[in-house]
Amino acid sequence: MEKYLKVIAGVLTSLLLLSGWAQAQDIFFTKNGRISFYSKAPLENIEAIHKSVTCVLDSRSGDLQLTLLLRGFEFEKALMQEHFNENYMESDKYPKAQFKGQLLNNSEVNYTKDGTYNARVKGWLSFHGETKELETSGKILVKGGKVTANAVFTVLTDDYNISIPGVVRDKVAKNIQVTVDCAMEPLRNQNLIPH
Repeated sequence: MEKYLKVIAGVLTSLLLLSGWAQAQDIFFTKNGRISFYSKAPLENIEAIHKSVTCVLDSRSGDLQLTLLLRGFEFEKALMQEHFNENYMESDKYPKAQFKGQLLNNSEVNYTKDGTYNARVKGWLSFHGETKELETSGKILVKGGKVTANAVFTVLTDDYNISIPGVVRDKVAKNIQVTVDCAMEPLRNQNLIPH
């Protein structure tokens, strides 16, 4: 009888572990997502890329979260990077940017079938001490059990109280084009999810 109970306990433990593993497969995650931005202005174009964006997507609910440290943006010119962090973004005071939202058409994405799916995303973008609603469209690419989220949208500097000094007003556009490219894998350990 004791052996029988041990076998049942072992089977139940295995089922519980597999159940947790299956739920973890519904969550996709990366710490190496990419976000770039581009500003076209009459005197000089400004662009930068960030290669350490944390992105979490829950395929069950469509909940999506992206987080990054602003100092992680890399510029071609060191002086631009310095001005970005010190003068415009005030990165010491406001160190991170974050998006929390949801895929509005999550039910139209088949996470178990390879393909490219249209995505509509709505949520809240927070940085530089401001939070604004953001709605945009993009793509979800499912391939080999992995998921990639892509989107391009525009951010207005005035919406986030980013002041541009008069001396360089002609160099910095007020419309910033943002491109998101986050390739995610199934999350193996749910304790890694940022809160």
